[in-house]
Amino acid sequence: MKTPTSENTQLQKAEANLYALLLDWGTRVGLLVLVFGFAAYVLGFITPHVSLDQLPQLWSQPVAIYLQKTDTPTGWGWLVHAGKGDMLNLVGIAILAGCSLPPLLGLIPLYLKRRDYAYAGICAAIILVLVLAASGVLSGGH
Repeated sequence: MKTPTSENTQLQKAEANLYALLLDWGTRVGLLVLVFGFAAYVLGFITPHVSLDQLPQLWSQPVAIYLQKTDTPTGWGWLVHAGKGDMLNLVGIAILAGCSLPPLLGLIPLYLKRRDYAYAGICAAIILVLVLAASGVLSGGH
């Protein structure tokens, strides 16, 4: 016969295991994209948005001038150039930054199934804040 405490412990282990599994895969994928993207860039397999010979002259410039001279977009505009060697690293960074979203999404059905609406709501609220922050809606006055 299962006691309520042992049943709760089993549910918590299932939640922790699901979260850990999804987070582990997200970090592995993000890291692989970073490593292979950097290797492809360094080895010249992928053309960069800004050529290496231009960089020494551009590094000393203010950001606004760098962006103008290189026609580099700001915000999520980098997605247009995600296939370029020097921008591909941002794909890995975005994956790593967002790898907590799938685990949180995976927990919501588990919490709803056991009618733990407070935890499901907390997960949903965290997801909402992360998505709003990534979208730029919650920018700090800039």
